Amino acid sequence: MTNFKPKITIKIFDTLKNSLQELKTIEPDILKIYVCGPTVYDRPHLGNARSIVVYDLFYRFFKEVFKEVIFVRNITDVDDKINASAKEKNISIQNLTSQIIQYFYDDISALNVLRPTFEPKVTENITEIIAIIEKLLANNHAYIADNHVLFDVSSYQNYGELSNRKIDELISGARIEIADYKKTPLDFVLWKPADKDDDLSSVFDSPWGKGRPGWHIECSAMSHKYLGENFDIHGGGADLQFPHHENEIAQSKCAFHGSNYANYWVHNGFLTVNGEKMSKSLKNFITVKDLLDQNINGCVIRLMLLSSHYRKPFDFNEKILKDCQKIFEKFHEIIAKENDDFIEASLNLKPCEMVLNFLADDLNLAETLAYLHDLLKKFKTTTDQQFLAKIIANLNFLAFFDKDYISLIKNNFLVDNSIDENYILEQINLRNNYKLQKNYAYADKIRDELKAQNIILEDIAGNKTIFHRIKKT
Repeated sequence: MTNFKPKITIKIFDTLKNSLQELKTIEPDILKIYVCGPTVYDRPHLGNARSIVVYDLFYRFFKEVFKEVIFVRNITDVDDKINASAKEKNISIQNLTSQIIQYFYDDISALNVLRPTFEPKVTENITEIIAIIEKLLANNHAYIADNHVLFDVSSYQNYGELSNRKIDELISGARIEIADYKKTPLDFVLWKPADKDDDLSSVFDSPWGKGRPGWHIECSAMSHKYLGENFDIHGGGADLQFPHHENEIAQSKCAFHGSNYANYWVHNGFLTVNGEKMSKSLKNFITVKDLLDQNINGCVIRLMLLSSHYRKPFDFNEKILKDCQKIFEKFHEIIAKENDDFIEASLNLKPCEMVLNFLADDLNLAETLAYLHDLLKKFKTTTDQQFLAKIIANLNFLAFFDKDYISLIKNNFLVDNSIDENYILEQINLRNNYKLQKNYAYADKIRDELKAQNIILEDIAGNKTIFHRIKKT
């Protein structure tokens, strides 16, 4: 079935086989990939964003290698978390999901993320979901209990192959809903009945009564609709490996006998903040917008999220953010010295073969960036513009290039973000203390020192002080 070898050898780590595998596609020169997209109950946080930019880089790379790439990334707009969030905000589910979807697009656009080939919503694919559930019932892989339709895990002998664990191990280690109506604890919901207080926009008609689909069946239905019974790659975060992706495999193979579903499974690593799991309770929950509101360029955020290998965990901290800011500025400040015609011509160049070969090695971005730094050294040594042209072309291909930022440099309109906000606030507090002590000379000294660092203090009503960052001079 998989017999087409692309023009360059591509190796990706297949979670199912737990090893690097050479990528061969089912159809000649066509790659089909499905990636689990957002559940739209809250604004994208950095963990969400990391997964999005990882598969965006895969997509950009594949588009250079294959004649056609069909990339499907779904939007989950039916979910218990969505219902809970809408109730908490006292708005309709439709209002919530439409608002969050727009936030999602705003934020990932700032990270230069391409739109996929197809971006189906669950609410638009209820018919397809019901059709697969009916197949599972007909094939004796599902059963009805207490108004729920459930998948019978015991009916699929290879359950646990993605997690590389046996059913008994999964039962003992999983956080799963225990319900009396299940035959076994691992059985999962395909269709659930509506609650009496559910928003009508989350209630759908079905042969089993009014209700809504379970999470796992949604992706099986949408991947089948747009990619068929068999496709090349399925991607998502490592947190989805079990139970979500495990359940997708089981129900898809059982619905379509003889199907292999996805031939390769790719998972990106977890994100932590200063070594801790990101959560609102720990007050370290960081959204993309939080960073954008600090005037951090979207390309810097993108570079940061890709700065460690996609399969490895990524730890967000101020140091790595500042390091990526410096890398971004270093390249752009040198490029900005060139004329606009040269920059524009360079943007139209294809990425280097060397870069494509690095990315073909399981998306090795570290080697890619090292190569770009080497090109920069060669340019500084020789002033040969061919090296700078390659840098521009490859930065653009990787979506790390910001044309508007170049214009800001040329026109000296950049805001100075180099001074840490905590330091500024400490200085403001110290200045306020000096003012209370009527030590105005020291208070003025702090004000003048901050001004010299492109920070302007403004005293406002209520004895409060705010600060403004100004452009570099």
